[in-house]
Order: sequence, then C-alpha cells, then structure tokens
Amino acid sequence: SSDLHGLREHAAAWVARRRAVGVFRVLVSYLAVRQLTAGLGLVSIGGQAQTVRPLLAPMAEAAARPADEELPPETAEQVRAMAAATDNVALFFGEDLFVAFGAVLLMQGVYAGHGIVLEPLQVALWGIPTALCAFAIHALRLWRFSRSLDRKSTRLNSSHSSVSRMPSSA
Repeated sequence: SSDLHGLREHAAAWVARRRAVGVFRVLVSYLAVRQLTAGLGLVSIGGQAQTVRPLLAPMAEAAARPADEELPPETAEQVRAMAAATDNVALFFGEDLFVAFGAVLLMQGVYAGHGIVLEPLQVALWGIPTALCAFAIHALRLWRFSRSLDRKSTRLNSSHSSVSRMPSSA
C-alpha cells in the first residue's frame, strides 16, 4: 500500500541522514529489542512481514549505503538477508525465555515424564545463557558483516576515483 511505501522511504531516509548509524548499529539494536520482546512473550510485535521487510531491511540498506550512492544489487540482497537472519536468531533464542512458550512447556513435560520435576520458570532460566551466547555470536557476525561492507565500499570508492583521474582520450 502507499502508506507502507511511505513508511519504508521515511525509515530509510531517517537512517541515511544519520551517517554515524551504521548497518551494525541498526541490526544489533533490532537484535536486542527483538530478543527482549520475544523473551517477554511478545512474539508478534516484530517479524518478517510486519517489521523486517517494510522497516528493518530499508533502514539497514540505508545505513550500508555509501554517501549519495546506490548499493549494488548483490550487496542489497546480502543486507536484506542479514536483516532477516537477525530477526530469526532473536526470535528463536528469545522466545525460549518466556515461561508459557510451547518449547519450554514441552521440555518441562519431557522431564516430568522421566521423573524430574521442574517448573517452567526453571527451564526458562536455563535459556538465558543460550540466549546471551546467541546474541553475542550474532552480534559478532553482524560486526564482521559490517566490516566487510565497509571494505567493499572503500574498494568501490577507490576504483571510482582512479577511473575518474584517468586522462580522457579526446
């Protein structure tokens, strides 16, 4: 819809105006918020259709875009894929922290079937170290991804400037 298109453009323009906001900051911020909200049981706040495609991906693309230039199509695809992966990781490991989540209750039931009595809260608390590790590992992946985009951008800018310095044959 036109409202969605306007929101997408506004989000991308907002990030583009803030040059200090890189792709790493955009995606790691979303990772933190999404994992926390999933841990509170608010899994339908974000998501691929609701948040990633219309907001997060355009914001990440704008953050990855060199000043006043377009991203190459393959780089734009990589940024969109990393935005989607960020949502998946945050949701998957965040929702295990919510005591009424099906997987937590399933684990409790399996343990109870083997004579080990656990409360859902105990199972959810054991998800915290895993969620923290998942956050740290994905944040590292995002940082490395951001650095690789910076290196690509530097290579493209240096190749453009060397082409523009070549003498013309006219």
